Amino acid sequence: MAPLLALSGAMLWGAGDFLGGLASRRAPVILVLAASQLVGLLGLVVWLVLSGDPMPPQQDLLAAVGAGVAGCVGLAALYAGLARGAMAIVAPISALSPLVAFIADAAQGNRPQPFELVGMVVAIGGVVILSREPGDGATKSTAALVLAAVAALGFGFFVIGLDAAADASAPWATTTARFTATLISITAVLVLRSPAGQLRGVMPLVIGVGAFDATANVLITLASTRGLISVVATLSSLYPVMTVGLAVALLGERPSRGRVLGGALAISGATLVAIV
Repeated sequence: MAPLLALSGAMLWGAGDFLGGLASRRAPVILVLAASQLVGLLGLVVWLVLSGDPMPPQQDLLAAVGAGVAGCVGLAALYAGLARGAMAIVAPISALSPLVAFIADAAQGNRPQPFELVGMVVAIGGVVILSREPGDGATKSTAALVLAAVAALGFGFFVIGLDAAADASAPWATTTARFTATLISITAVLVLRSPAGQLRGVMPLVIGVGAFDATANVLITLASTRGLISVVATLSSLYPVMTVGLAVALLGERPSRGRVLGGALAISGATLVAIV
């Protein structure tokens, strides 16, 4: 069940990224991020109320807050790297975030089965290849490497934080993490004084981003309570497969041979993990 939930979450994350990319072509990224976070939060609050779960212990809430902060930091580092034109460096390295979860599992004495480990390596390798943009011409720099590492750590600790917080209540964990991320992103909008009117015309896309992203977070949180966090993190990192697939199907983009190979490897690795 955990692999299915994680893969479903990855596909929704990928769809949300696709819509977010379209919206960000017509409105500032920070506005799209803040508005979509808020939309997702509203849906999660409804889920939390309907669940009727009591408030969990403080340590679980703090873990969820940490997940929200880590997720925001990871996104900020990723966007900052992409804004510097360093996609060829930042995107592949940020896709190595499952290694953080693998180390966390190993520290607790939990290790994947041999076939799961092989599948994880193949899947991560596929995502790295898929994430690369041929012809970017980006040069390696200390700043780009630091941003890439921060993004990977942020995404890795996001999943780990959700896993730690979800033991008491998945609704509370997911909603608290989203509330934290929403608060941070809205604060950034206020500091940067970005006028909300620039979202006019892209709200349908923003709503889609928020809905897909929030649902994905729910699925990833539930998956983390049913399987090894290293496996969940690996499968959830396959979101670029969906993003690229939608770009090919709906925008007519033609992926390079390398991207086709990366997608095939990612899917093959995910399949190996899922059937073990």
